[in-house]
Amino acid sequence: MQNPSPRPPAPDPDDRAAAEVTGDAPTVVVLGGTGCIGRHICAAFAGHGYRVVTVARHPAPRVTPHPHRSLDLRTAGPPVLRALFDDERADVVVNATDMAGATDTTGAADGGEARAAELLDANEGLSRKLVDALTGAVRTPRLVHIGTIHEYGPGDSGVPLHEDVEPAPVNAYARAKLAGSRAVLDAARSGAVNAVVLRLVNTCGPYPTPAGFAGKLLPTLRAAAVAGEPPAITVGDAMRDWIDVRDIAEAAVLAARRPVSGHAFNIGSGVCVSMRDLVGHALAAAGLPDSGVRESTGQLRSLGADWIQADIGRARALLGWSPLVPLKQSLRDMWDAGETSR
Repeated sequence: MQNPSPRPPAPDPDDRAAAEVTGDAPTVVVLGGTGCIGRHICAAFAGHGYRVVTVARHPAPRVTPHPHRSLDLRTAGPPVLRALFDDERADVVVNATDMAGATDTTGAADGGEARAAELLDANEGLSRKLVDALTGAVRTPRLVHIGTIHEYGPGDSGVPLHEDVEPAPVNAYARAKLAGSRAVLDAARSGAVNAVVLRLVNTCGPYPTPAGFAGKLLPTLRAAAVAGEPPAITVGDAMRDWIDVRDIAEAAVLAARRPVSGHAFNIGSGVCVSMRDLVGHALAAAGLPDSGVRESTGQLRSLGADWIQADIGRARALLGWSPLVPLKQSLRDMWDAGETSR
C-alpha cells in the first residue's frame, strides 16, 4: 500500500539549478542523463550534494546546469569510457540509458533477428564495455545499472515478481535488457566491479518518455483539452505496477550509497493498478471526462504480461528505499509539466 503522506514533489528538472558543491563533493556521471529517467536522477544526486556530469550524444535544455560530455555510447570503447571516468574523477556511474530506443513497443517487439541483434549489442555491449572500463579506472566508481521488470518475463497472475524468480523474457527488448543486467551482476558477484541493478516497473511522472504508455497518453489528453472533447482511448484488460520517476531517482541515490554489491532490486510501488483506473486518474488530473474510454476485446501491444506487480521487499530492507509519490500525484505532475522528455 502506498504511503499516504508523500514527500513534496521534487522541483522540475527544467528549473532546478545544479546544487552548489565544493571541490570535495562526490561526482556522479549519469549515462543517458538527458533522458526521461536520467534527468530526474541528475536532479536527485544534485539535491544530495553531488557534482553531476551528464553523458549523451547531445545536451538537453532541462539538464544544462550540469556539465555535459557529448559521447555516442554505442560506439565509444572501454578506453574512452575509462578516460572519461578518470577525467571527471567519478565516484558513481549511473547507466540510465535505454539503448537503441528500446522502450518503443513497436521497435522493441518487431524487426526480426536484425532488430534483436541490434538491441542485444546496444544493451549487453554497453554493459560489458562499462565493466571493462570500470575495472581499470583510477577511482573504481560504484555502478548503478538501470534495468527493467520485463527481464523476468510474464510471471504468474496474482504473484508479485521477486528478484529470485528465474528470468524468462519473451521478447527481444527484455532479453537484451536482461543480458545487460546479467553482465553487470556477474561482474559484481565476481568482485570485478562494485555494482547493483535496479529493475523498474512502468514509469510515470513529469516528462515521460514518448515511447511509453504514459508518454503517449499525455499528448492525447492535451489535444482533447484543446479540442474540448473527451479523448477516445482504448485500454487493455491488464494490471500494472507504476512508479514515479522521482522515486526511481531517490532509489538510484540510495543504491549508490548503500554498501551492497551484486544485487538486483525491484523498484516499483508494489501495487497493481488496472489500465482503466490509470487512464481514469490521468483524465481526472487533466479535468477531462472518461466517456471516451473503451476496453479492448482483443490483445493490445505490450512488452509485459497482463498482470505485473513488483515485490519491493529487498529494496526496502537493503536500500532503505520506499515509494513516496502516489500515482494520482504523479499523474497530476505529469499533466502540469505538460511535455514528454523529447
